[in-house]
Amino acid sequence: MENKSVEPCSTEERKPGKAEVYFEAALWNSRFVVLVAVIASLITAFGVFYLTSVDIFYTISHLTHYHELDDAGRAMLKAQTVAHVVGSVDGFLLGAILLIFSLGLYELFISKIDIAGTKHGASNILFINSLDDLKDRLAKVIVLILIVMFFEQAIFLKPTEPLELLYYSLAIMLVALALYLSHKAYH
Repeated sequence: MENKSVEPCSTEERKPGKAEVYFEAALWNSRFVVLVAVIASLITAFGVFYLTSVDIFYTISHLTHYHELDDAGRAMLKAQTVAHVVGSVDGFLLGAILLIFSLGLYELFISKIDIAGTKHGASNILFINSLDDLKDRLAKVIVLILIVMFFEQAIFLKPTEPLELLYYSLAIMLVALALYLSHKAYH
């Protein structure tokens, strides 16, 4: 048996051509198209926050006549107010989703937001490390919106038969299960 020594391969670095350098630079800079989605989501978030704030203002302004109503009128206004407040929570959650989405896209594709890491009030929800991380955070807020929407509709449900009450209870149990599973998946 002959002992052959293996010589290391020469690792000459290949110099990219001019066209390749320009193409890769253009390809890398194409990520800035995400700024369109970032800005659009941010503007939409501000719009949703504005709409929801105006709705809250008008909901509160309708309460000024609450003391003048009879019992039936107060009960109706109370139910409507609770529904509007729950709907407003829904609006604020939607605005928060858009804000998280905007910040997450920016951090994933453009640059980390340096000031967010240095501020005392910066929340961990705003730190996005991957597309899956962004998706998970958005999914949790969407589940919250769906729960709020369910609650908003459930306020006006008045089960009249035992089967309707069973369905109502089952729906509440499924909502609780969704919350439990989303919490369990997070930890």
